[in-house]
Amino acid sequence: MNTAKHVAGLLIRNGKIRRGHIGVAGQNVTLQRRLVHQHSLAVTSGILVISVEPKGPAHRAGLREGDVIVAYGSHPVASIDELHRLLTEEQVGTKIGLTFLRSGEKLTLEVVPEESARSAQALR
Repeated sequence: MNTAKHVAGLLIRNGKIRRGHIGVAGQNVTLQRRLVHQHSLAVTSGILVISVEPKGPAHRAGLREGDVIVAYGSHPVASIDELHRLLTEEQVGTKIGLTFLRSGEKLTLEVVPEESARSAQALR
């Protein structure tokens, strides 16, 4: 299911979208097979963090440029679209684990998504 269909379904069901964000920009990347096997990852691709919004949720949690996001909570994340979908579904303000690779090591930190500025404006 693509993001547009998912969002349309939420609009039909709830009449609005409350979208969260963690303050990162990234691109989809293929993971090295060695890392996938070494860390028993459920995905073969992830999100390479290209930039982290200063003072944003990911920055406060400790995420850095160059990290590769592979899971959000208990959900494996192989693409930016998947992360966006999960941020729409997850409750804004709720602490959740973000699993990522840094220098070949698998790490998890807790991030608290904030309501995106676009979502907040749409609800006013």
